[in-house]
Amino acid sequence: MDHKTVEDYILEMPNAVREYPFGEGVAVYKTGDKMFALISEGSDPVRISLKCDPLLAQTLRERYESVMPGYHLNKKHWNTIVLSGQLPWNEVQDLIRHSYQLVVGK
Repeated sequence: MDHKTVEDYILEMPNAVREYPFGEGVAVYKTGDKMFALISEGSDPVRISLKCDPLLAQTLRERYESVMPGYHLNKKHWNTIVLSGQLPWNEVQDLIRHSYQLVVGK
């Protein structure tokens, strides 16, 4: 999975914008003033961090070695996923939508 495909999908979410509040190395995707996704620029494979329900987050970490606690984020509510192909693209899309909905719902 390449960065552009992932970013294009993220930016399809209503009112989603990309910002660089932490510098050029990390793209932050927000709706309103709330983050719902982060991508480490230049990482290969792509590494994306997504907000996640804590129980689902733990289940995913136990099931997939490519899913780990959020890097530099709240470990309970965020996962970092290495897009190595272990998770199919449709499941990654589901997790992006899940993250977005968690933020929009607040």
